[in-house]
Amino acid sequence: MGADTIHVQGIRCYGYTGLFVEEQTLGQWFEVNLTLWVNLRAAGHSDQLTDTVDYRQAIAVVKQIISTQKFRLVEKLAEVIAAEVLKQESKVAQVRVELIKVSPPIPDFGGQIVIDITRTR
Repeated sequence: MGADTIHVQGIRCYGYTGLFVEEQTLGQWFEVNLTLWVNLRAAGHSDQLTDTVDYRQAIAVVKQIISTQKFRLVEKLAEVIAAEVLKQESKVAQVRVELIKVSPPIPDFGGQIVIDITRTR
C-alpha cells in the first residue's frame, strides 16, 4: 500500500443512531471525515477520473447509511460505513472513518464524541 490518500472532510448528515429511544426517533447530527488510501500515480499522469476514486460516491454512501440505518452504538455505525466504502470503492486499499457525534445527549457536557477506526481491504 502506498502513502497516497484522499481526505474527505465535513460530511454532515442527520441520522438516528444512539442508545436512547429519543436518539433513534428524534435523531441528531453526525459528521464524518474519511481518509481513503488509494494509489494516485495513474490519475496524476492520466488526468482521468477512471484512474482514481470518485469521492462523490463515498460521500453518498456515508449519507445514505447515516440517514437510513439505525444502530444503538456509533461504533457499529462507523464499522458499517468503513465496510461499505471498501465494498463500493475497489481502488481503496484502506479507509479511515472518523465519526463525530456532534451534540451527544450527555448532561453537563458540551463536547463531541469521536469514533476513529481504520479498516483494510
